[in-house]
Order: sequence, then C-alpha cells, then structure tokens
Amino acid sequence: MPVIHLIIILALIGLALWAANAYIPMQPTVKRILNVVVIIAVVLWLLSVFGILGSITTIRTPRF
Repeated sequence: MPVIHLIIILALIGLALWAANAYIPMQPTVKRILNVVVIIAVVLWLLSVFGILGSITTIRTPRF
C-alpha cells in the first residue's frame, strides 16, 4: 500500500472521529471509549499493514 494512501486513510479516520466528537452529542465517558477503540483499531491496522502484527484475518477466537 503506498504511503499516500495510508496518509489519506488516516486523515479520513481522523476527520470522521473529529466530526463524531464535535457534532454527535455524547457523554464524556462514551466519547472517551469511542476514541480509545478507534485508536486501538487504527494502531492494530497499521501494525498489520506494515507486517509487524501479521495478518489480522489469521486471529482466531475460541468457539463456545
């Protein structure tokens, strides 16, 4: 994936997160949880893109 695509995707994610924080009325705790979840997901995605984490699709969850 070219670097310009990564920058564009990160900018769009940041813009969407800013818009959600600015224009959607939420309690501060919900807003904080949303921010943390988005940041963790983006970091995991970036680690996967750069090959540090491996493929996210190979992560298996146990079946109960």
